[in-house]
Amino acid sequence: MKYFKIEEFQSPDEPGSGCMMDENFLELLDEARDYAGIPFVITSGFRSVSYNRELIEQGFSASKNSSHLLGLAADIRIRNSTERWIILDALLEVGVTRIGIGHGFIHADVDSLKESHVVWTY
Repeated sequence: MKYFKIEEFQSPDEPGSGCMMDENFLELLDEARDYAGIPFVITSGFRSVSYNRELIEQGFSASKNSSHLLGLAADIRIRNSTERWIILDALLEVGVTRIGIGHGFIHADVDSLKESHVVWTY
């Protein structure tokens, strides 16, 4: 990867778990980052089952069958609407097929077991 370190994708409760990320998905993110020309700050990559459960219990928008559990999703910090546009455009350009838009982040995933070519809001 040109723009990321695998450590950026690890679950907070499992050091080294960034290696559980899907390699093809990471390549797409790297391509999107190159296309966008701005940094992507990863706020969530791979999630352990226990960490994902913790997020659900705390009321965050995590789901029991989250694509993060499979290493097929990442959340990218967004600071303003210009960043949101640039990152969204880049993700679509490289073929990310599932996008969630939150107030301060964009969720990107390529989980083929779920409906594709969808965009949702949190």
